[in-house]
Amino acid sequence: MPAYVYFCLPCLSLACVAQAEGLPTSPQPAPVQWSAYLETYQIHDFNQPADHRRPDFVYSHNVTDRPSVNLAVLKAALSTERVRGNLALGSGSYVRTNYAAEPHGLRNLYEANIGFKLSDQHQLWLDLGVLPSHIGFESAIGIDNWTLTRSLMADNSPYFETGAKLSYTSEDGKWLLSGLLLTGWQRIHRPDGNTTPAIGHQLTYKPYEHLTINSSSFIGNDKSDAQRQMRYFHDFYVQWQLDPQWGLTAALDIGAEQAAPGSERYSVWFSPNLILRYRYSDRLQFAGRLEHFNDRQGVIINTGTAHGFQTTGYSINVDYRLNNRMVWRNELRQLNSRDALFTQGDARLTDHSLMAVTALTVQF
Repeated sequence: MPAYVYFCLPCLSLACVAQAEGLPTSPQPAPVQWSAYLETYQIHDFNQPADHRRPDFVYSHNVTDRPSVNLAVLKAALSTERVRGNLALGSGSYVRTNYAAEPHGLRNLYEANIGFKLSDQHQLWLDLGVLPSHIGFESAIGIDNWTLTRSLMADNSPYFETGAKLSYTSEDGKWLLSGLLLTGWQRIHRPDGNTTPAIGHQLTYKPYEHLTINSSSFIGNDKSDAQRQMRYFHDFYVQWQLDPQWGLTAALDIGAEQAAPGSERYSVWFSPNLILRYRYSDRLQFAGRLEHFNDRQGVIINTGTAHGFQTTGYSINVDYRLNNRMVWRNELRQLNSRDALFTQGDARLTDHSLMAVTALTVQF
């Protein structure tokens, strides 16, 4: 019996050809996958600031006492054997704050990158464009994190970066090694007058499924060439799922920047972070966080106060999964600073801040 080839418009797929010839078929994944994410929240700040804003060093969940959107993302992801890419547009509190320094036309560009596989035998990829940051264990996508709000550590280090990334993953999946050439410290558009690219690395080791050890760095100048102050930064974390119920994340960021252009003195900041998570069931989980951020010289957070930014935070979280796509999240968070940094009422400053936040996340 002759074999006939039928074209099934609009796909013209090999699966249709196989079906016409009576051959077994298997569903072929579409090369482009669409997804969406939405996170809404409401905060009650017990200091009741008159402007209904969290402090300037908070870059997510920073609008108080009214329903708000922290992040809404629509994303298209391309994935083939040799080419991959992502294009995503975003809006919300996170986007307005973290992209405020970018030109207007780029402020909603959450992600835009393309990658090419450079080897037939190995997982060696070159990715270019606007990429998720290689620094830290927390993502802008809230549901990927153990806590509802981002830590001081995450809010004050890059969430995204722009440039080129060369990465290698070992055949057993235990090692990831990346080298990066970047436009700057959380930048799409290079700082005015800056012609010096920044560099970074990421080394991740997963000896087994439930343990991740990560080392990431950033080296570069994030100012103009005339005002060059070299910045050296390292992020280290361990994430360990101790058993089916208990998980632990321990992290330490440390950075140093020249105190002035050409200076041999450096201003140092550091931030430790500890999170313990307990999974009661598939629907219900709890988490507690202890964190500190110390930036006396005001490299990252400039307070203009006598002791700079020295703040310790505590938080407890309760997450309840409503269904496969929706999670209801709740957090109570306390921050205590050495100096009075938090607005209370119209103008008074205080050294403590307590807030309660509830959020609903939806994924498609």
